[in-house]
Amino acid sequence: MSKTLRAMILVLLVASCGGGQSSAPRDLDNACTILKERPEYVKAFRAVERKWGVPMHVQMATIHQESKFIADARTPFRYVLGVIPMGRQSSAYGYAQALDATWDEYREDQNRRSAKRDRIRDASDFMGWYMAQSNQRNGIAFTDARNQYLAYHEGHTGFRKGSYNHKSWLVEISGKVQARSEVYEQQIAACRLRRR
Repeated sequence: MSKTLRAMILVLLVASCGGGQSSAPRDLDNACTILKERPEYVKAFRAVERKWGVPMHVQMATIHQESKFIADARTPFRYVLGVIPMGRQSSAYGYAQALDATWDEYREDQNRRSAKRDRIRDASDFMGWYMAQSNQRNGIAFTDARNQYLAYHEGHTGFRKGSYNHKSWLVEISGKVQARSEVYEQQIAACRLRRR
């Protein structure tokens, strides 16, 4: 094998392992660190605040819970007999873990055919769109990260029916989303972020 061919193979291998922006930011417990490491997040989150009214810290806390800021996050595989893969648990994908059908509804409603779930500006806009509906349909304040998350997880009808009341694990998680939202809010207030 020639040296040139070996060098090209090595470059391709290194490039394929790079991960790019699909990997999570380094410190998920610090909103300032996340936003300074990924300035494109600031632009996306601020655009959602202006367009839909959902605060940056609520968006971030929800994305943290859904994907840990991993662009191409997917649900785990289901297995039969512990070894035979039977597909993923759901079609949830991307930063916002949007399901196929809900994502398609968003793209149709907003006329955003080229929107992608693994692109932060599209995923955060989807989240703003969904939370604005939660506000309109169920009266959930944009700052109420706990109930916004419950409606996000259970759907608008499920939230209205209180389906989460039979899921103690989900109620616990929604409390963590609220707590993280409050921490992120305080951190963002102390950040020195450029206006975009």
